[in-house]
Amino acid sequence: MLSKNMEAALNKQMELESYASFLYLSMASWCDQKAMEGCTKFMERQSDEEREHMLRIFRYINEMDGHALVPAVSEPPHEFGDIKSMFEKVYEHEQKVTAAIHNLVDLSQQEKDPTTYNFLQWYVDEQREEETLMRNILDRIKLIGEGPQSLYYIDKEVDKINQAELAAEGGAAE
Repeated sequence: MLSKNMEAALNKQMELESYASFLYLSMASWCDQKAMEGCTKFMERQSDEEREHMLRIFRYINEMDGHALVPAVSEPPHEFGDIKSMFEKVYEHEQKVTAAIHNLVDLSQQEKDPTTYNFLQWYVDEQREEETLMRNILDRIKLIGEGPQSLYYIDKEVDKINQAELAAEGGAAE
C-alpha cells in the first residue's frame, strides 16, 4: 500500500510524463510543417513512449491500492525556432524528468517503501537512456551544422536513430 505522500508524488509524476507526451506531439507537428519526416516520426514515437510511462505509473498506483488521478495537462508550445532549439528543449525536459524521478527514489527510501523503490528503478534506467539519446542527437546536429541544406541530413540522421530504436524495441518500421 502506498502512503498518501507517495501517492501524491506519483500522481504529480504522471502529470510530468503526460506533459512530455503532448510536448513531443506538438514538436512532431512542428517538424511535419517543416517537411522533416524523420524528425516527425521520431517525435511521434517519443510522444507515445511518454504516454506509456504515464500509464505505467497510473497502473502502479492503482495496483498498490492508491487512486491514480488523470492529470490536467498544460498546453505545450507550438513553435520551436529551429531544430537545434527544439532538441535542446527535449533534452532540458528529459533532465527535468530525471530530477523528478530521483526525487521519487529519495522519497521511497525516506518512506521505507522498497516496492516503489524497485518500481522506480526502471525509470532511473530509462531516463539515463533518454538523456544519452538526446545528447547524441544534439551532438550530430552540431557536427552537421544548421544551414538550410543541413536540415535534410539532420532529418536523415534522426530517422536512422528512430529506426534503430524501433528495431531495438522489436517494432517494425513504418
